[in-house]
Formats: sequence, C-alpha cells, structure tokens
Amino acid sequence: TDKDAVKFDTLSYMDILEKGLKVMDSTASSLSMDNHIPLVVFNLNKPGNIRKVVTGESIGTTVKEK
Repeated sequence: TDKDAVKFDTLSYMDILEKGLKVMDSTASSLSMDNHIPLVVFNLNKPGNIRKVVTGESIGTTVKEK
C-alpha cells in the first residue's frame, strides 16, 4: 500500500494513459477503451466489496470514456 496514493472517484481511459497512472495494466486499459467497456477498480481483499460492486454501490474508482 502506497501512503502517498490518491483515490479518484472517476477517471477516463485517457486520464490513465496520459498521466501514466498505475491504476491497472496499460494493455487492459487500452483494450477496455477500444471496446467501450467501463471498469471499476476496487480492493478485492476487503470482504463484501464484490457484492457492493455488483449491486452498484459506489466504491473504488470508475474508469470510463469521458
């Protein structure tokens, strides 16, 4: 865990690529962008988070087209 990390509620694919953010693998980000697939990046290790994401609760960072 990086103490200096900043949590974003929403990012665009271009934000990730242009700013060189380490949100996820750049190839996965590019493929998602090319195929218009929105993503949610969240902590899989926290109990209950998968349920929260599936039910639409706002956790983590949403990555989508701007």
